[in-house]
Amino acid sequence: MTEKVPVTVLTGFLGSGKTTLLNRILSEEHGLRIAVIENEFGEIGIDQDLIINADEEFIEFNNGCICCKVRGDLIRILTDFAERKEKFDRVILETTGLADPGPVAQTFLVDPTVRDAYTIDGVITLIDSRHVVNHLDKNTDEVLSQIAFADRIILNKMDLVEEGELQNLEARVTKINQMADVYRATMADAPIDELLDIGGFNLDHALEVNPKFLEPEYPFEWGGIWELPAGEFCFKLQNGHDPDIALIISEADKVSKDALLKKAEELYVEFSSEPELLTSGDEVSELNKYYRLRLQESDFYEFKFNLKEPKNLVVFCQHMPDEFDMKLLGPHEIVIETSVDCHFHAGHSHDDHVGSISIELPGLLDINRINLWLQVFVKARGEELYRMKGILAVKGSDNYVVFQGVHMLFGTVQGKSLGDEEPVSRLVFIGKDLDETVIIKSLEACLASAENTKLSLKF
Repeated sequence: MTEKVPVTVLTGFLGSGKTTLLNRILSEEHGLRIAVIENEFGEIGIDQDLIINADEEFIEFNNGCICCKVRGDLIRILTDFAERKEKFDRVILETTGLADPGPVAQTFLVDPTVRDAYTIDGVITLIDSRHVVNHLDKNTDEVLSQIAFADRIILNKMDLVEEGELQNLEARVTKINQMADVYRATMADAPIDELLDIGGFNLDHALEVNPKFLEPEYPFEWGGIWELPAGEFCFKLQNGHDPDIALIISEADKVSKDALLKKAEELYVEFSSEPELLTSGDEVSELNKYYRLRLQESDFYEFKFNLKEPKNLVVFCQHMPDEFDMKLLGPHEIVIETSVDCHFHAGHSHDDHVGSISIELPGLLDINRINLWLQVFVKARGEELYRMKGILAVKGSDNYVVFQGVHMLFGTVQGKSLGDEEPVSRLVFIGKDLDETVIIKSLEACLASAENTKLSLKF
């Protein structure tokens, strides 16, 4: 039997120090060849610029949270790694700070391809000792899950809190998860030899935390099968709570719940692919394809398709059909009911008010303007600002400036050389109710080329 590759899942809420710990692990003289998978919550990637010694086997994907809609991407990456696993000894998977580690670990236990090639060595959770109490008081789901599923917990940034506060935090964390070993750390300086080779993810504990842990999560809430003759048909929808709705249309060999569940396992990965966008009146051109239907600027929407022969039509839908009053119409607009349908355990959703803003600014920044901007922005929005980080190209500097921040704390270090490339600054902000337009316009006024533009500091 081929030996499985051990995987360390590195998790922790935004700004807890995951990247700092990852850099420490990659810098240690342990002789291990480590492949890194990085999941970012945002449209542009920054963390590869922050990771050292990871150029050869570094994969970053940033189109969503790994525990939700991008699980298919994770499976694809792991499958690709498995085909060349002689090049590395272990994998470290750093999740976005908004990830629930449960579904992440579930992927390694439920998906047969991944399960045969990998084993979870352990889940490491970092905690920002300065700011985590606020999240615990608010019962933030992601923070509680990250603590509950951990095999090792690191109370990081201990130098920013008093000893009494740290003792209370340690007691509170231990009450949530008595199984995990707890370490105190400054700059994530926990003992590396006690973080690797933990010996396996504790499935029994995971089932105690969540009895439905081994039940697969899907990126869709509903699926159904229609028995259809040849002919022309139409999906008719009306406005719902989202401006669009995602679905996959396929066909099944049989009409049964087992056939529907089997098809769900075959197709859920497709929800991480690039969808074909359709607007009202467009025709669904082919089956076994991922579509996103735009529902905007009208009261009703129609999407037509034509079957040249009888088929058992299968549809998996991102939301429940009744949320959009979705109906399948045959000739003479007769409503056709499904023969079989099923509700699915959909992946968790994040706080609707929490989002990320990703910005790219070509050109050089004026150092005085950007410093003032950061100070005022952090003071104004610090409590709602979970995380910010960026790579800044500053006029007068031969190197990029790397900055990172959590709530109202931030700092900068010198980054790589600008070299001969065109300078571009990249920034990511994650927080509650952030106004993207205001942030982008005010940052554009910080460019050195905009010295005659008035700098707006109203956030």
